Amino acid sequence: MSASTTRRRMLLDAAGGFGWAALASLLPREALGASPGEHSPSKGHHFPARAKRVIQIFAVGGMSHVDTFDFKPELQKRDGTPYSMPTFFGQGGNLRGCPWEFRQHGESGLWLSGLLPQLSKQADRLTVVQSMVSKSANHMPAVAQMNTGFILTGFPAMGAWVTYGLGSENENLPAFVVLPDPNSHPWGGSAQWTNGFLPAAVQGTAFRTHADGDPVPDLKTPEGVSGEARADAARWLREMNRRYAEAHPGDSSLEARVRMYEIAAKMQLSVPEIADLNLESEATRRLYGHGEEGTADLAKNCLLARRLVERGVRFVQIYHGGAGKSWDAHGNLVTNHEEMALEYDRPVAGLVEDLHARGLLEDTLVLGVTEFGRTPVSQGSGKTAGRDHHPSCFSCWMAGAGLPSGRTYGLSDDLGYKPAENPVTIYDLHATALHLLGLDHERLTFYHNGINRRLTDVHGRVVEGLLG
Repeated sequence: MSASTTRRRMLLDAAGGFGWAALASLLPREALGASPGEHSPSKGHHFPARAKRVIQIFAVGGMSHVDTFDFKPELQKRDGTPYSMPTFFGQGGNLRGCPWEFRQHGESGLWLSGLLPQLSKQADRLTVVQSMVSKSANHMPAVAQMNTGFILTGFPAMGAWVTYGLGSENENLPAFVVLPDPNSHPWGGSAQWTNGFLPAAVQGTAFRTHADGDPVPDLKTPEGVSGEARADAARWLREMNRRYAEAHPGDSSLEARVRMYEIAAKMQLSVPEIADLNLESEATRRLYGHGEEGTADLAKNCLLARRLVERGVRFVQIYHGGAGKSWDAHGNLVTNHEEMALEYDRPVAGLVEDLHARGLLEDTLVLGVTEFGRTPVSQGSGKTAGRDHHPSCFSCWMAGAGLPSGRTYGLSDDLGYKPAENPVTIYDLHATALHLLGLDHERLTFYHNGINRRLTDVHGRVVEGLLG
């Protein structure tokens, strides 16, 4: 083995101890696929941006639109009557009205379900899209499409595309951070925040979100290693790197790796401080429901998301639910959705309120998404009845980024079965979100396997009606 090969192996092994994914996502633009000084027309702002950053809250399992954001009086009137429609499991029953009362909220009079009393107080800051359409009725491909634009896994996540296009706003933290539900995992796991064929530097960095343990593995100084020893090792490594750089001019891989070491040292200081939510005031923690029964886990992630974007993180994705526990209410709709809504409502409302109070909502795009809705007919019967998967029509919501708020866009039919006006595909939602960030979804591309790939594939349009 040559000296050069041995050295490269040593550097690679050493870097692995700091957590490669976390560090790679902090690299400068030169490491994201362009040579130093090279300008790629597919990257950077294409026009003025309304938003600098994104927080996406993913309600995994399929939140029922007709029980949360899409009031259907006709469905209430026809509750219990026969209705024939195709369903995922082929167990469609009679029409089923919403078990919770819908009311109008705020000055806007936005209709929201009694399942979401705290989010209802944010009605005048929400834009609800009531005519969403997905391509798949199966969880994993549907979650993949909402994340990547494709129903097959392996394509870059939206957060990776945004990071590729805009780079990082800070030198101490990853640009794309994922906060999983500590009690479950989204279908597909890390494939849902992958870089795909984009440079590895733009993949999502998943923080540990359990109450104990470090947020980023292998970052903390090991027990028994003194500060002096770390400093001596760093000085030795800098000298070795200097000699290697002099012997191999033009080798950009070493420069990128040295940059990773520098950032690792900064992360050792910044990440523990950001993850210490006790630094927040008691009033702020109470706003989110932090540390309280039922809301503690999502409250922690929502509050951490605000702290991350406040410090320049470009894209934060929060998961609520996944394999094992989710919004997937095939049976016991009332029990399932009341439990999930209790966890979801207060932390998410607290996040919107807190962002607004700090002036961050103006240039932060908050996306409340789910992979599909649920059928207007019941699955099963009686008190234990649920609702089946329903990709033909569902609701997502948006807040911030200068959007006209306190309103709905699109319209579902009288039963919430299919769009009646202005259907919005996931491609359209992605195109619109990129537009708010100053990115043209048709120009944000990456050449791969003979194709200029993009988040929206060959589809998508900016929904001008959402922009106002």
